[in-house]
Amino acid sequence: MTSPGAAKTTLKVVLINDLGSLDPVQSTAAFVRNHGFMVYDQLFALDSKGEARPQMVERFERSPDGMSWRFTLREGLAFHDGAPVRAADAVASIRRWAQRDVVGKALAAATASLEVVDDRSFSLTLSRPFALVTEALARPTASALFVMPERLAATPATTAVTDATGSGPFIFQRAEWRSGDRAAYRRNPAYRPRPEPADGLAGGKRVLVDRLEWIAMPDASTAAAALQAGEIDFIEQPSPDVIPLLERNRNVRLFALNPAGFMVWLRPNHAVAPFDDPKARQALLHMVNQQENLQAAGVRPSEQVPYRPSYFLCGTPLESHAGAEGLREADPARSRALLQEAGYDGRKVVFLNATDSPINNAVTLTMAAAMQRGGLTMDVPAMNWATVTQRRNRREPQDQGGWNLFVTVANVLDAQNPLTNLYLASPCEGGLAGWPCDAELERLRRSWWEEPDTAKRKAILEAVHARAYQVLPYINAGQFRTLAAHRVNVEGLRPTTIPVFWGVEKK
Repeated sequence: MTSPGAAKTTLKVVLINDLGSLDPVQSTAAFVRNHGFMVYDQLFALDSKGEARPQMVERFERSPDGMSWRFTLREGLAFHDGAPVRAADAVASIRRWAQRDVVGKALAAATASLEVVDDRSFSLTLSRPFALVTEALARPTASALFVMPERLAATPATTAVTDATGSGPFIFQRAEWRSGDRAAYRRNPAYRPRPEPADGLAGGKRVLVDRLEWIAMPDASTAAAALQAGEIDFIEQPSPDVIPLLERNRNVRLFALNPAGFMVWLRPNHAVAPFDDPKARQALLHMVNQQENLQAAGVRPSEQVPYRPSYFLCGTPLESHAGAEGLREADPARSRALLQEAGYDGRKVVFLNATDSPINNAVTLTMAAAMQRGGLTMDVPAMNWATVTQRRNRREPQDQGGWNLFVTVANVLDAQNPLTNLYLASPCEGGLAGWPCDAELERLRRSWWEEPDTAKRKAILEAVHARAYQVLPYINAGQFRTLAAHRVNVEGLRPTTIPVFWGVEKK
């Protein structure tokens, strides 16, 4: 901490994307999640082993059959406006989150009642088995479960919250926010960390800097030059082509923020032709070459996972290859045959391209070229990621401003299992952009999270995976690892998968 009268310590960071919006329920974009971890806190949080640990919760009780739960919040929790955090805030936040998030919807569907008991306690009663209650409450990605004041959580889930009052370790400086330039946060002096050390996303969130500035710097070379010059302190995901330069600088260190890595997800629009037909989606499997995508993105061979078809990422306890086909190498003849079976008529396929993300841009252009060879007529409009996140919600046909494909990059927490993998969900109504619909996949997913026996869940998982390769809610387009970079005088950064800045000190 800086002593009284000393210059304030400011940490300047460049993350994958600029902050484009504030509501962690309204958007699944990583920039909203990153913002959320600074200004909000969670009821439970995942530790470095992926286990859910109490965070805002002080203690909880569970009935022997797992159908009844009671949670008690820690004493002294307060929002940034000074109001105490109450059980009513937690309940309202869970209810709003559960209207949109894939995990929240699953928990809500299994809930008989969620009620406030007193100012610090609330109860949850299930109507059917749900084996992952605390894991659901620790939801860290997509629409992560953060607790906001009841007055804000009462906002309809269809209306964006623009007030970022939370109870987390940083306070958002709304007056300083300039989209496309920077967002600023100051240390929350009233925040009470848990007593135990930080571990993953759980434990004591002790902020050791006075101020954090999130700088918009989409050009990779500019960001690398700024880090070397000491103008910024941290880059979440330097472009692969600048990593050798950074490695040679003695004032810079690189480390694996996300050791398990990332997966490129190719999301087709199931609601409009041609990918409303499963044969057309299967054709994509024979157009995509994962290693070609990674090479185009400049991912070094040491960070590539050349062929990995697992929906839950390879190298994890839930890795599966059940039902997998294609992806290892392109087969244009096979893809053209499948397109013919689907009745593809040569119409333009609109592939949204986020040019401000070097990896997204590279793999989009590479796959678009492969798709052209595989028999599709391609249209690849350029835009920034914030625009992609808005346009992908349009359900009109592509010739009326709609779309057919986009790329997003997911980390291991996004893809963790059949419950949390948000783009695997295929609920027909109320799903995420792309709107896949398959009752059998949904039945299998639900049976996985309802089954309390770990060994039995493994067999169900294989069935989930095989069904996913039949209906293809999305395509696994390449798994890779990346390195984050920071100045040597910045200490305390850990492999947390998600960039968080408590426990980080700038000397």
